[in-house]
Amino acid sequence: MNLLLQSKDFNLQSEIKITGSKSETNRLLLLKALFPNITLANTSNSDDSEVMQKALVGNDEIVDIHHAGTAMRFLTAYFAVNEGREVVMTGSSRMQERPIKILVEALAQLGVEISYEKEAGYPPIRIKGKKVTASKVSLAANVSSQYISALLLVASKLENGLELTLEGEITSIPYIKMTLALLNDLDIQTSFEGNVIKVFPKENVASKEMVVESDWSSASYWFSIAALADTASITLSSYKENSLQGDSDLISIYEKMGIKTSFDGNKMTLKKEPNFKFEDVTFDLNNTPDIAQTIVVTCLGLGIGCHLTGLHTLKIKETDRLEALKVELTKLGANISVTNDSLTLGLSDNINHNVKIATYNDHRMAMAFAPLALKVPIIIENAEVVSKSYPDFWEDLKQVNFEVSEL
Repeated sequence: MNLLLQSKDFNLQSEIKITGSKSETNRLLLLKALFPNITLANTSNSDDSEVMQKALVGNDEIVDIHHAGTAMRFLTAYFAVNEGREVVMTGSSRMQERPIKILVEALAQLGVEISYEKEAGYPPIRIKGKKVTASKVSLAANVSSQYISALLLVASKLENGLELTLEGEITSIPYIKMTLALLNDLDIQTSFEGNVIKVFPKENVASKEMVVESDWSSASYWFSIAALADTASITLSSYKENSLQGDSDLISIYEKMGIKTSFDGNKMTLKKEPNFKFEDVTFDLNNTPDIAQTIVVTCLGLGIGCHLTGLHTLKIKETDRLEALKVELTKLGANISVTNDSLTLGLSDNINHNVKIATYNDHRMAMAFAPLALKVPIIIENAEVVSKSYPDFWEDLKQVNFEVSEL
């Protein structure tokens, strides 16, 4: 499905309810599988969370998680410690190009038996679940935080808990802290001192309802829309002022692009400051790489340059996001360069109209480029990919008078 997006209303006012965080939901779904007496509310309706839920409640020998990278990592750890269960974890062709070796080797330190069905280091993998008594693991600190969280989520169910040593400089700390905070909410004891994280064993937890906060990554597109509108007052729910989610850094980032954020209970309102003086921006996104696409598109729309660093994990996402951004932004007339871990956008005089944006099976490519419809008509190819994290996105855009038409 290809969609043509355009907008003739540049003064935006609306209230949008956004589905629960995919990151929190997938962590809590795994914890619920380990501790069935907890209940969950405001869970994500994303494809990734539905895939995760289906795998956790099913009994299939072959577990196909499609494009869901979080599910691949979390479930690898879950099935590895699920004594007596044998599964083959597989996914889409792109998933079979995304590395899993770091997590497999970490689990091997605990004595877990995992083998590769095709190419070494990549899915599909065969996992033979077993009881784990070893408790010490070390791995590089600059890897995707999902590898680390996968180990932490199952750690309390290991006979002797887990002591995880991270070697080098740690990246994506907010996501690690989110995982630990969720464990703490269930009265699972943890510590994080220096580069050593400990999770202590816990056989059972008290019955409790865990309410998932709405997704900050999904909110990022509304920050971008507010920034690109002439005037904007957009209220989003349900959000916490002191969020566990790393992408809540959006508040300070978009403040530098003219957006003032305020809270009233669980509602967050984004307002564009009048007569804001825009300047080129530089951001280190080591802790929040998933919002890089949104930020660079916002800067293009505002006519300012940007330099983004800390992006090394983007090369192993749903697509190589750095190369994808370079190709698609160049089509729009942007002056852009990328390295293995950074992106630089120069000043552009104008934005090309009616450009077709390829999405590379990547939900964030589709949604990050959509706000540009406030500046020029734009075509989003394979627009259905948004279901991976934000299925209601196109309908929500119509609420702020975007014209969304199928080609």
